Amino acid sequence: MPFIDPGLNDLDRLFPGDFGPEKTAQAKTLLLKNLSLAVHRYYGGKTQIVPRCGLYGLNWFNLWYTPGVSAVSTAIRDNPDASFELSSRGNLVAVVSDSTRVLGDGDCGPSGGLGVMEGKALLMKYLGGIDAVPLCVDSRNAEGKNDPEKIIELVKMLQHSFGAINLEDISQPNCFRVLDELRETCDIPVWHDDAQGTACVTLAALINALKLAGKTMGEARFVLLGAGASNTTIARLILASGGDPGRMIVFDTKGSLHPGREDIRGDTRNYRKWEICERTNPGRAASIGEAMKGADVLIALSSPGPGTVKREWVRSMAEGAIVFACANPVPEIWPYAAKEEGAFIVATGRGDFPNQVNNSVCFPGILKGVLAVRARKISDGMAIRCARSIAEFSERRGITPDNIIATMEETDVFAREAADVAREAVKEGLARIDRSWDDVYRQAGADIAAARSLAEDMQRLGHISEPPQALLEEALKKTLAAL
Repeated sequence: MPFIDPGLNDLDRLFPGDFGPEKTAQAKTLLLKNLSLAVHRYYGGKTQIVPRCGLYGLNWFNLWYTPGVSAVSTAIRDNPDASFELSSRGNLVAVVSDSTRVLGDGDCGPSGGLGVMEGKALLMKYLGGIDAVPLCVDSRNAEGKNDPEKIIELVKMLQHSFGAINLEDISQPNCFRVLDELRETCDIPVWHDDAQGTACVTLAALINALKLAGKTMGEARFVLLGAGASNTTIARLILASGGDPGRMIVFDTKGSLHPGREDIRGDTRNYRKWEICERTNPGRAASIGEAMKGADVLIALSSPGPGTVKREWVRSMAEGAIVFACANPVPEIWPYAAKEEGAFIVATGRGDFPNQVNNSVCFPGILKGVLAVRARKISDGMAIRCARSIAEFSERRGITPDNIIATMEETDVFAREAADVAREAVKEGLARIDRSWDDVYRQAGADIAAARSLAEDMQRLGHISEPPQALLEEALKKTLAAL
């Protein structure tokens, strides 16, 4: 049995050489799922709560709890904004989900999203130096239907304990109602990572891809496959960044979006899709095959593939075509297949292919920025500024057709995002406090370094143990048997 190192480096070597690229990719996906179950069970989840304060003797509990803490309570009573500096609220995010659209697995029941929400909290800590609490809730009403109003009411009630809210894995169209209502009524930023986060990081990658292809946002022809929370927000941010609505066509499961879609007109739950119907696809292209002819960019966030995106569609695109196939866990078309059909740049949501378009490059930085200035909202302008921050960082360190965007390993990108977003919040009048770019950048960098150092120290000192080799080998054995 081959040795699997804890770093999970070079997974390709674990599989027979005659598998080929498609079967190897499928094998890696299955191995990671099998291994994920094993190590989650071994650790009992991914996160824990540890003290931030010092405990130097018994009398210190009189400061951290009663009677000393009474002074903290009255100080916050007299000035609620003092809660940002007298409690953990100033660096604390709630990750809220009803688990109705978990990754590509659909409705997993109220607690089914805990693995993802814990993962989000883990990434916030390690990549952004942010503390986060996963909260999976039951949004079903008496009839058993998921009610967005229940999530809205919950977040309104708990907002006073957090500096920001990260919404996650809420099915459409409920997700639109939840985000838009909470953005307007809450006094802290509410961010929907599936929508705004995906749009932000996609826009960042797109900016650099167009640059390498010698194309502009205003002249490029766009086809978007999928009209869920992600792609509807991507469309909005592209148009806000200079894209031409007359050169964009968006498809849902029933066809292209256009003003003649009577099934969407008047549907108050799908107002975001209707906005796209009104603005794009003036020629009313009927089929995706027709729309793809001569298109410059395909952004697919639809059904996992392979084969959702046809080879002949990519073959019919313009020279220098850009293909983002970002369904998880399997992209709509394998990158090698898109390349064989003439695509110049191919991106996916996976880290085992070039050009991973992953929200993890975005949300730790933008949330750190809004927390740093105690922002009241995350506007589209702040999301676009974050996208440009990522694109600028990536371009400065060098971009190529197989490396268009920064990765999670590039620590400095998060501190720069935080500083850029914080300044944009101040500029738009959405910040409670005004801090300089350098001040936010220094604090974000220090907090990120401290979080990483803490994790490394806990591993080094044995507070976090290395998973047994037998677990890793058993997962590989199970994977190979299934193939």
